Amino acid sequence: MKPGLSLRVSQHLALTPQLQQSIRLLQLSTLELSQEVEQMLDENPFLERTADEAPREEFGLEAENTPAQADDYSADDAIFSGAASASSTSADGQNDAEVSSAGADEPDWSGDGTVEMAPSDAEWGGDAPARNRNDAEGDEADATELARSHESLTAFLHRQALSLRLSDVDCAALRFLIESLNDDGYLEDPLEELAAALAGPDVLEQIEELVHRFTVALRLLQSLEPVGVGARNLGECLTLQLKALDADEEGDPDTLQTALRICQQPLEMLARRDIRRLTPLCSEGGVSGEERTRAAMALIARLEPRPGRRFADVERNIIVPDVIVRKAGRANGRDGQHNFIVQLNPDVMPRLRVHDIYAGALRGHKGGEGHQGMQQRLQEARWFIKNIQQRFDTILRVSRAIVERQKNFFTHGELAMRPLVLRDIADELGLHESTISRVTTAKYMATPIGTYELKYFFGSGLGTETGGNASSTAVRALIKQFVAAESPTKPLSDSQIAEMLKEQGIECARRTVAKYREALKIAPANLRKAL
Repeated sequence: MKPGLSLRVSQHLALTPQLQQSIRLLQLSTLELSQEVEQMLDENPFLERTADEAPREEFGLEAENTPAQADDYSADDAIFSGAASASSTSADGQNDAEVSSAGADEPDWSGDGTVEMAPSDAEWGGDAPARNRNDAEGDEADATELARSHESLTAFLHRQALSLRLSDVDCAALRFLIESLNDDGYLEDPLEELAAALAGPDVLEQIEELVHRFTVALRLLQSLEPVGVGARNLGECLTLQLKALDADEEGDPDTLQTALRICQQPLEMLARRDIRRLTPLCSEGGVSGEERTRAAMALIARLEPRPGRRFADVERNIIVPDVIVRKAGRANGRDGQHNFIVQLNPDVMPRLRVHDIYAGALRGHKGGEGHQGMQQRLQEARWFIKNIQQRFDTILRVSRAIVERQKNFFTHGELAMRPLVLRDIADELGLHESTISRVTTAKYMATPIGTYELKYFFGSGLGTETGGNASSTAVRALIKQFVAAESPTKPLSDSQIAEMLKEQGIECARRTVAKYREALKIAPANLRKAL
């Protein structure tokens, strides 16, 4: 085969460094954007915060409904079931396009060669008022501050340990066990492994001494609040709580003893509510024995399987909304809908500008190799400010479109959610679907009825008898409503729920009902049946 030259014409999209940065900033969460801004402020001398802005603490709201927080239903749970203008972003979303290099290791931020003050050198985010945290007249407390003032489980236990009169060795052992607890308050590692990790594998006598100290400290730990902390498994956690009830002389003693025996059995039987097998093992036979077993299982169902839950959940659910939605005026007389004001959260908008002194000094400096490098840094700062502004403009445009499409949801709740897909918003705003996907990922909207991720407002539609579509979110809300109203002694099966949805004009298969029920963390019918 002979070598030769040939000419071929092809097309491909080359993303400039500016466009690549714009796409990257768009998909960042609020926390990631804050980190990116701090890094750029450290690296680029031409970029600065406005003089009246110090780094602000985060503005937090507690997430009420975020689908990403839903966990799979487990057997343990079965036991206890009970102000920017809108600007268009044109080529932002071509995620399938071929990305080519700019031809150099460093991004080419060079502009037209000028170092004059550009319009983008002005402060951006200057309209965002600084929060006055010393304002005593404010009615709404910052949830982030409340969360930070909320004690963690370890801090709560350490504070209780200070009231115990212990030797230095026992105090150190107790502190070590407290620090070894997981978020739920369980001690997952065996005492022998904890001792071996401290003493080393070759010091047998020291390991035995440490195990003895840890055994004493564990009894002390399990005597602290919340009751059940320091347990090594679920059965032990329930047993500690039942013994605390016995010590307080609460409840029927026979029922308490039956409950204690149940906790010694394999918990799978308790999760399945297998009364026939548990009655002969844990109580007397006959009808009275079954009744006592039912009463004991009902007592266990009121216990807390995760003692550290109330300490762990607070900080986990603190999120920072990017958009705030408020009602505007009274509801319309015809359809009862409100108008809503959609605005960016001023506390997450970085207020940046180009350093005018440095830019002016560069303007008066003669050309040279160093001059060209500084000129690129200046242009980089200008592009960064512009891309951040474009990011928030796009978020605001998408949020306004979502609110306009889902007005019924904000007025009447989940049952009024409309089917909505990314393509609907993309077509309305003239953007690519991937752009809408980036905007709605890890961005949150604070509304009068809760705080939601933007992706929450999107959902597929199920067919109806009238030929329309019902949102999957509305269907899940209906399922939750049906289950809440069901008879405790005769819970609804998935097939029955599917039939009830059909009566409402919604075609939903039994398997789809089961999938939605599991997503809602609702137990199957046999586990929801009252004892």
